[in-house]
Amino acid sequence: MNPVNGDLENNVTVTEFLLLGFRNLRHLDFPLFLLFLVIYLVTMVGNLLIVALVISDHHLHTPMYFFLGNLSCLEICYSSSIVPKMLVGLLHHDVIISVAGCMTQYYFFGFLAVTECCLLAAMSYDRYIAICKPLLYPVIMNAKTSLQLAAGSWISGFLVINLTIYLMQQLTFCGPNTIDHFFCDFSPLLKLSCHDTHMIELITTVLGGLCSLPPFILTLTSYGHIILAVVRIPSTVGRQKAFSTCSSHLMVVCIFYGAIMIVYLLPRTNELRDGNKVFSLFYAVLTPLLNPLIYSLRNREVKNALKKNFLKYLTHRMII
Repeated sequence: MNPVNGDLENNVTVTEFLLLGFRNLRHLDFPLFLLFLVIYLVTMVGNLLIVALVISDHHLHTPMYFFLGNLSCLEICYSSSIVPKMLVGLLHHDVIISVAGCMTQYYFFGFLAVTECCLLAAMSYDRYIAICKPLLYPVIMNAKTSLQLAAGSWISGFLVINLTIYLMQQLTFCGPNTIDHFFCDFSPLLKLSCHDTHMIELITTVLGGLCSLPPFILTLTSYGHIILAVVRIPSTVGRQKAFSTCSSHLMVVCIFYGAIMIVYLLPRTNELRDGNKVFSLFYAVLTPLLNPLIYSLRNREVKNALKKNFLKYLTHRMII
């Protein structure tokens, strides 16, 4: 929170920021660049593959894979809004970004983060109905409901981030212009404002709570009911398989929400600043990589669709 600067007219308005990135790890810049480049490429290929499979294979035209396709599209955009700029920073040490560019990066980050919270909740609800109420699944999770849940997730993200950006655009920045982070996040930006940010922090905290806590509670409740249903499965093999799937999904959810809570709910002290960067990597870099691996590529139907389309491609190439 910044005090009101009574001498704004004597300060030069900042037009660009300097992203410091991982300045304490300069000796590791190139190894980190290679690591994050590989993660980014695998993330892109994995998620693009899932989107292509969901669109092309009619066996995957079900609510579950419809949500997975949406999640993969989201992760492609989410990762692309942060990682390329971070890679540039690792190569050139520091990155200069305009105020407008910084706001744009935060816009897409915030929009996609809120959408992901809602989408993960919708996916957990879909699995709850499929496992706990299988006879009602075709009735409840029809095409219309699936479309409404997915659209509601995207619209929620759009509305929340537009209100947040509107409030942030009322601020002016008059120095310093260095952001000690690898992307334009909310808190580092507010610290550079010349104005009192109490009100915008209060409003965004309320918005953040409304957009994260209900989806998180719904997700945990859904998986709680799923686990109770799995316990009642008489077959040991079936129980182990269901537990494996649920635990994998829960792991992604806990990594995503856990990292967000640590970064945005813990006190913003200098001692925790570098730790916050590390935890930011979990939801900005790691979850987009894990989602296609855990939600889809371990799934038997996705594997079968992948094999079928790969064989079809090979056959087509041989004929040519």
